[in-house]
Amino acid sequence: MVRQLAKSTVERFRVRLEDERKHLQTLIEEYERELEEARLTESSSDRSPDPGNAEAGSMKFEYEKELSIEQNTINLLGKVDHALERVAAGQYGLCESCGNSIPLERLDVLPYTTLCVTCAQKS
Repeated sequence: MVRQLAKSTVERFRVRLEDERKHLQTLIEEYERELEEARLTESSSDRSPDPGNAEAGSMKFEYEKELSIEQNTINLLGKVDHALERVAAGQYGLCESCGNSIPLERLDVLPYTTLCVTCAQKS
C-alpha cells in the first residue's frame, strides 16, 4: 500500500535528518583532528616506539579502530544525505526497491532508511 507522508511529518523528518547531518559532520571533523594528532604524536621522536613492541601494536590497533569508526560515520552521513535528497525529490518514505510506503515506526528508528522492512531483509 502506497501512502504519502503528511507534509508536516516529512518536515519533521527533514529537520531531524539535517540535525543528524550536522552531528555527523562534527564527529568526522573530531575524528580527523584526533587522527592527525595521533599521527603527529606517533611520528615525533619521543613517541616513536619500536615497531616490534607491544606499545606500537596497541597504537596501530587504536589508529585502525579510529579509522574504522570514522569510515562508518562517513557512510552514515552518505545515507543521511541520500535521505535528504529523497525529501527534496518528494520520495521520502517510499521504498526505493518496491515503491511501497515505509512504515512510520521504521522511519522513527532509521530516518535515513530508503527500504521497507521486506526489501531490507532481501538485501
